[in-house]
Amino acid sequence: MKVTFLGTGTSQGIPVIACTCRVCRSADKKDKRLRTSVLIETDSLTVVIDSGPDFRQQMLRENVSKLDAIIFTHEHKDHIAGLDDVRAFNFVLSKPIDVYLEERVRTAIEREFSYVFEENRYPGVPKINIHIIKNRSFRINGESIIPVRVYHYKLPVFGFRIGDFTYITDANYIPEEEKEKIAGSRIIVINALRRQSHISHFTLSEAVALIEEFKPESGYITHIGHQMGLHSEVTAELPGGINLAYDGLKVETPK
Repeated sequence: MKVTFLGTGTSQGIPVIACTCRVCRSADKKDKRLRTSVLIETDSLTVVIDSGPDFRQQMLRENVSKLDAIIFTHEHKDHIAGLDDVRAFNFVLSKPIDVYLEERVRTAIEREFSYVFEENRYPGVPKINIHIIKNRSFRINGESIIPVRVYHYKLPVFGFRIGDFTYITDANYIPEEEKEKIAGSRIIVINALRRQSHISHFTLSEAVALIEEFKPESGYITHIGHQMGLHSEVTAELPGGINLAYDGLKVETPK
């Protein structure tokens, strides 16, 4: 299985003209972070977790020509805003795109993209097939997907485990019973917004401690705000086996 980090940033970390911080002025491409998302490719499945505002740019950058499904972690705009751009895949693949989400997230998408669900739809609007998921495993093209219930402050969010890979973004609490689903993963991705305490995201030290608790072969930090600092400096501080992810990074689960 190959995993491509489409984006590792957050809306709080998007460089703006007026910003003079070191991250925004950095020439290192690893400090240029689009909104958080990953592309997962197996022999039978090509799936994206979350389609934020940068979805189209990310798909073009990675030259993605095949897409079986999008799985959503939660309904915040920086994770769903790019859904309209599946219309390009509708055209190329001549089919609707399967979308997997929980009921609450469907309600948000129906509100934000109401034109997609109208009875008399305008020609060319995105075509999607909605699949409601709950906190139990489901399959796409034969691949087992295990939801992991985590919390983004008080908001229930899903992380996902596929094979030996576990991906968790936008969280600052994982119940003990959900940790059992993560145990044994060989690659674990955890969000860490910044070093300082945050109401709804793990800090860098919290994410590192959590990865060390599970002892995977490799751990990665994602959903990084520019308050975290420069990629090169943070990377130098991390324990062995734990890495600050960056846009375009590709990793493969060990065989």
